[in-house]
Amino acid sequence: MKSLILTIFLIASAYSYGQQLVYTPINPAFGGSEFNYAWMLSSAESQNKFKDDDALGGLGDFDFDFLNDGSLFGGDLGGQNLNGLPTTQGTSSNGNLEYEVIEGLDGLIINILNAATGEQSQIIIPN
Repeated sequence: MKSLILTIFLIASAYSYGQQLVYTPINPAFGGSEFNYAWMLSSAESQNKFKDDDALGGLGDFDFDFLNDGSLFGGDLGGQNLNGLPTTQGTSSNGNLEYEVIEGLDGLIINILNAATGEQSQIIIPN
């Protein structure tokens, strides 16, 4: 009986064959097809249980009108081109605005003082 089972096993193994397994990634970030991107993104978004209530462009009802109404830096610098700011160390003035440029550890620091209103602003340009 044992020889019959052994014979069947040997005959079956002679006719069987195998092949090498090859891993093919699905995620395009790891070398998969770029056509899978949309499907994977929609699948991930559908499984996301956390919803952003403030998802209107990520900014919601934020008011950007303050950038255009001239109130930035007391209205004097609002309409001016920022390319005119001094970038060398020292102090200078332009009308009611007084500039103080300091090179600090964080980078170039520009202190702006509106002499007419006393308002102060600071611009830091990182290294």
